[in-house]
Amino acid sequence: MPKHKPRKAAPAKKQPESTAELRQALTRRKKTELVDVLLELAQEDRGVLRQLTARFDVAATSDELAAATRQAIADATYFDMRDINRNFDYDYKAYREVKRNLGRLVDSGQLRLAMQLALELLKQGSHQVEMSDEGMMTEDIEDCLCVILKALEKCNLAPAEIITWCSAMKDNDRVGFIAREPLQALRERLQSDAAR
Repeated sequence: MPKHKPRKAAPAKKQPESTAELRQALTRRKKTELVDVLLELAQEDRGVLRQLTARFDVAATSDELAAATRQAIADATYFDMRDINRNFDYDYKAYREVKRNLGRLVDSGQLRLAMQLALELLKQGSHQVEMSDEGMMTEDIEDCLCVILKALEKCNLAPAEIITWCSAMKDNDRVGFIAREPLQALRERLQSDAAR
């Protein structure tokens, strides 16, 4: 499982010998063989799958995107129960995939589905924060939710529906502080607009 966010590495001055030899071996292969190898690696490792789909901007149906987002949420929010009350490792790349997928759903007109997935993210993510020592993943969760919050500010959904969603988000937050201020501000603005 990937560790905490890595430090930026110094740029490589020279390609290591092992990589140079691998490059030579790969250039001698046929394209179809390379595609098959990449697909095998992607099937064995969801991290590789996420990298490839992001890098090549692979199109997906909303159902496929929802399933991929649910899996990314599960990967991002996973923790070992033996590590409770510690600064345990977490898959921050999976959080980036959640954010990317939520954005793709919003862009494809699937805001309600993205809102539903945000509820799942907050429920599982806040549990992860609650079980950690310092909640280092809080910022990653809020970063994902920001995509939905920005979309809700300019969408044409009924204010009552958004207010209900904000309440559900608050109920799903086990620690009571993840994205609390932007959610509260959105809710208060919509209630104020409705009162006019």
